[in-house]
Amino acid sequence: MPSGIVLSNGHTWKQQRRFGAVTMRNLGLGKKGMEHQIEEEAQQLVEIFARAKGQPLDPLLPITNAVSSLICVLSFGYRFSLEDEEFQQMMEAVDFLLKFGGSFCHAVTEVFPRLMKRLPGPHQKALFSAAMVLSFTKREIEKHKEQQSFHEPRDFIDFYLLQIEKSKGDPNSTYDEDNLAECILDLFIAGTETTATSLQWALLLMVAYSDIQEKVHREIAGVFGSSHAICYQDRHKLPFTNAVVHEVLRAKFMLPVGIPRRSVKDVNMQGFTIPKNTIVITDLRSVLLDPEQWETPEEFNPHHFLDKDGHFVAREEFLPFGAGARMCLGEQMAKMELFLFFSNLLKVFRFQLPEGVKELRKEPVMGLTFHPHPYKLCAVPRTGLS
Repeated sequence: MPSGIVLSNGHTWKQQRRFGAVTMRNLGLGKKGMEHQIEEEAQQLVEIFARAKGQPLDPLLPITNAVSSLICVLSFGYRFSLEDEEFQQMMEAVDFLLKFGGSFCHAVTEVFPRLMKRLPGPHQKALFSAAMVLSFTKREIEKHKEQQSFHEPRDFIDFYLLQIEKSKGDPNSTYDEDNLAECILDLFIAGTETTATSLQWALLLMVAYSDIQEKVHREIAGVFGSSHAICYQDRHKLPFTNAVVHEVLRAKFMLPVGIPRRSVKDVNMQGFTIPKNTIVITDLRSVLLDPEQWETPEEFNPHHFLDKDGHFVAREEFLPFGAGARMCLGEQMAKMELFLFFSNLLKVFRFQLPEGVKELRKEPVMGLTFHPHPYKLCAVPRTGLS
């Protein structure tokens, strides 16, 4: 039976999900503590871009490291060095798993798992990658157990180990180290890839739509000038910038379909009967690109989230994180990261094509997630800013 949060069901899912939500709050999600950590990571990302001195830069690695560092602080209590070879191998393994997911080979592996385990192919690398990430996580769990730090919990592993202690003797408990390792894997896959890829799309789109990029910068500069450090509450003062971030998530949504779910009872929907225990896969495109809800659904248009007076408008149809009880656990953290990383970068740099490059490819690479083709851009420091 699947473990962790994302793919589990029934009693296991209820316990893991409830624990995850409570622990994320205990670790500062939605509070100043977590926001301050994101702000610090955003400033470090700005410094890394600045070191390129306006020369062509592939933003993938610095963006991924910035986002994954926050997941590390949340999960393990500390961030890894960019030079840490073992950590880089783990992140490469996570990246491969996401690119492998959704492929034909992945589909065949899911249908014939026992047969495919004996045959050569890219699925063997995927199996090895998954095992490597879980092994890395389990070593971190062992370190926490040796340190006995869970008696004064400071991160997700500590809180979970404490919960295992509290649940000893409870026959209905699903808290164990295997579920803990899977929960950490879920946090990395859901929390790193989605946010990092959305930020890559955001920068690519700013290069493609330089007029929108300039409007974002003018709004930020007009409100704060060059010295003010942007915080998450500032999104209310930056409606156009906030609208751009939301439009990136809508127009370049990450998942081609929602994560498969199982109906818990018979459901009648618009004349169709969905029997109990049916696997249900939602079509995110049907809502995020619905021509009846969005003025120009196929175009990148921040005005989808602005009223006639330029005020930001939340949209009920905006569902890139899903809906209901199983919506993304890290939605709030992802929104904070995207807004703070994006606004701080656009405040300092003008993003443009490298010399000799005429345009960037805006169509996605198909996989378990929709991510951009590899690209380079130039982050040119704006005059008088640092």
